[in-house]
Parts: sequence; C-alpha cells; structure tokens
Amino acid sequence: MKGKLAACPTSHPNLLIGFSMGADTATGRLTISGLQSLIAEMYSQKDAVRGIDGTFMWLMEEVGELAAALRHGSPEELAAEFADVLAWLATIANVANIDLEAAVLKKYGRGCPGCGQMVCRCDAAEKP
Repeated sequence: MKGKLAACPTSHPNLLIGFSMGADTATGRLTISGLQSLIAEMYSQKDAVRGIDGTFMWLMEEVGELAAALRHGSPEELAAEFADVLAWLATIANVANIDLEAAVLKKYGRGCPGCGQMVCRCDAAEKP
C-alpha cells in the first residue's frame, strides 16, 4: 500500500489520508503522512468524538508540557514531549481533514515562504 491513499476506519466520514504504511522498516524513518495514518489508526474514533476544539486543548496542554521540559527536562523527557506535540498536531490535522505532508510541501517545499530562498535570508527580526 506504500504511497497510496487509504480511508481510515473512522466515524469521521471525510478522513482520507495518504500514507507510507507508517514507518519505513529499512531506514526506521516515519513520514509525515505515515505519522498521520498511524495516529488515525490508533485514535480516529476518539478524535472524531472529541472534535477540533477538544483536540486543540490537548495539543495546547502538550505544548505546555514541552515548554516545561525545555526548561528543566532530561533529554528523554524532551524527546517524549516533542513526540507528544507532534502526535497531537497530526491528530488535529486528521480531525480537520488536512494532509500535513502536502501542506508542508506547499508552504516550505520551495524555500522560505518569506524570502523564497532555500536558506532563509529574511531579516532576523521578521517571522518568515
């Protein structure tokens, strides 16, 4: 099924995710689409019930935990909190029916959205 679109079994009728079967076992890498598919497989039924507002609150809670870990956490705690934030970001994208991989490629695939360069040349005070 690598590289194909697959509907995830969910109560969310419009959830359609492109995926690469989660992890590439040869490299141990996980694509953005693979992450979305993995998260949808595990949690899509709960996520559809929780909706965007509830999911957003969980994402913000995890961002807060990441902030705390950045100040006082061990490398293992940091890694776990980054993973949680990424998982909740994939979750809310699934609930909102957004293909994160396509969105990232569209916005950043040709360089900085501010200056258009592959290595950002925007003024340091600007948010690219």
